[in-house]
Amino acid sequence: MSNAEQRKRKSQLTARREPVQARARERTRQILDVTARLLEEVGLNDLTTILIARELDISVGSLYHYFPNKHAILYAMGEQWLASISTAMHELAQRDLETISLERFIDDFSGCLLGVYREQRGLLPLVQAMWGIPELHELDKRHNALVISHLVEIYRRLGFKCPPNELNRLGRLALETCHALLLVVINQAEKRAQRTLEDLRQMLLVILNERRNDNRPAGLNDVEAP
Repeated sequence: MSNAEQRKRKSQLTARREPVQARARERTRQILDVTARLLEEVGLNDLTTILIARELDISVGSLYHYFPNKHAILYAMGEQWLASISTAMHELAQRDLETISLERFIDDFSGCLLGVYREQRGLLPLVQAMWGIPELHELDKRHNALVISHLVEIYRRLGFKCPPNELNRLGRLALETCHALLLVVINQAEKRAQRTLEDLRQMLLVILNERRNDNRPAGLNDVEAP
């Protein structure tokens, strides 16, 4: 077979393969979107692969071609959400953090995360699954490590004078506080959500501003540094 014929054959194989891959990606996206909607409508306990397949108008066997079970679909949703958080934190880190105020940073940080939380449908039951289903626990740990590591570096750039253990503690404090209250915010009406968001920002400002120069905090030997 000549080189020209080999190139032609390869081109034909690639041309046939790309539509299949595109259809697979589109079907995967549809599965995740439908599952997110069903999580909002029926909740985690009543979500089944039979229900998901019925909503997609495909057989359960066809669904299993993409995901072997419900937990695998939830895991993929969790990874999708973590990817969005990672993107938001990277974008935040690209800003000129050395010159902005702590108040401005808190506004930007909470605003970035809020956008991600609002975009992910079915987030509350998904988070509950990450807590309650052993196969998904890894996602919760990855979420914590991702945000805390970014916050520790951001605190340093903001001029915090704390030792590593305290920076790590403050990172976890900001993460847990934001995570808990943003899950509330996305399920509230507009005016109430805005008040809760303002309270969240004020809480973080008071706590972080008080601790940012605490360079010798006591009783933190049991806290691991990142």
